[in-house]
Amino acid sequence: MSNIVPTVYIVDDDISVRESLEELVSHEGWHPEIFGSAEAFLSHPRTPVPSCLILDVNLPDLSGLDLQRRFAFDQIDIPIIFITGYGDIPMSVQAMKAGAVEFLTKPFHDEVLLTAISQAIERSRSVLHDESETRTLRGCYASLSPREQEVMALVVRGLMNKQIGGELGISEITVKAHRGKMMRKMKASSVADLVNMNAKLDPKSRG
Repeated sequence: MSNIVPTVYIVDDDISVRESLEELVSHEGWHPEIFGSAEAFLSHPRTPVPSCLILDVNLPDLSGLDLQRRFAFDQIDIPIIFITGYGDIPMSVQAMKAGAVEFLTKPFHDEVLLTAISQAIERSRSVLHDESETRTLRGCYASLSPREQEVMALVVRGLMNKQIGGELGISEITVKAHRGKMMRKMKASSVADLVNMNAKLDPKSRG
């Protein structure tokens, strides 16, 4: 993922601002995508690459703060950098509390914005990495047989093979066989590794 060019989405109804930001972002080696309204941005397909959103607060249809709330509702994690020419403290507090990376009042220095973009992209990269890792773990877990899932649940609780056999009503030798298959399928190198994997798995994904 480190070789993928990050995308910087720019939503501003001022064409001169859009074009200026597009040039700035391109110069830094990022891929800009510009939109004149929140609705235009929402209707545009997005690819799962490290990204962030530079968002004007005052837009002609859906406001920047409304779009931020829509993101929270849809659980879309693209870090947001707000820019505005009419900002006030309550507005900036609201945006930051809702998870915005930065709230900049026009005019602002390019370096301040570029620093905020870099931080936002790194946050996005980390989230995407975690999501990818979790999807892989869920796939591994789904490959386990029901018995192997039962064995895993008891292993991460710290039970020994003999205790697991007692819990499940099977022999210790059978437990060892299930445990070996389970560890291979989960690609776990140790019990500690398996415990960490288990912690990352969403319980809902395990039925």
